[in-house]
Amino acid sequence: MSLGLVGRKVGMTRVFTDEGDTVPVTVVDVSNNRVTQIKTAETDGYAAVQVAYGRRRASRVNKASAGHFAKAGVEAGHTLREFRIKPDEAASLKVGGAIGADIFKVGQKVDVSGTTQGKGFSGVIKRHHFSSNRASHGNSVSHNKPGSIGMNQDPGRVFPGKRMAGHLGAASSTVQNVEIVRVDIERQLLLIRGALPGSRGGGVTVKPTTRAARVVTAAPKAAAKPAAAPAKPAAAPTKPAAKPAK
Repeated sequence: MSLGLVGRKVGMTRVFTDEGDTVPVTVVDVSNNRVTQIKTAETDGYAAVQVAYGRRRASRVNKASAGHFAKAGVEAGHTLREFRIKPDEAASLKVGGAIGADIFKVGQKVDVSGTTQGKGFSGVIKRHHFSSNRASHGNSVSHNKPGSIGMNQDPGRVFPGKRMAGHLGAASSTVQNVEIVRVDIERQLLLIRGALPGSRGGGVTVKPTTRAARVVTAAPKAAAKPAAAPAKPAAAPTKPAAKPAK
């Protein structure tokens, strides 16, 4: 199923395997995911399910959204996400119903999307990983500068997309093909291996990965060469015939 969940990044911790190894994980709270709309090919042209997460005060909800939530019979949420599904998967869902963490399994690979931490205005060294110039021997306060950005007389301009200082972070980011280490159905928590984008308390979206699993196949063994035929013994040299006596 391609259905996912919307959650909140709680923070990072670690778990221990049976062998005693430590695994860093990010805890994601996916509680109270509720279905607000089910789209079908007949009515909308494609099959999808819309999920709401979180809570929002009634004074913060406009009339259009309030009517949408009221029609579904669910509490207003601060986040709405839509997941494409197959037409036959919509039969197990209903508007107003809840979706829990049990749709994921331990060991499953998922893609997690979120908003990265904002870094503000940053220079080229931090933003684009430029190397700095030497900080001594005649370098006059230019060791962290981006260097020349100009062109020749032709074209005589700076091309769009030039890597320069500017706003860093606070952008959408997706971590692909990460593993679910543990599923806590009672507390509706997902423990996902590694770091995820965003700060603690930030919203994330978890859905099955779109990357095909890499299948490693063993290289075919080279066919054995047929055994060489035994060499024939060299023929004994024949003695020349004796010359007849005169």
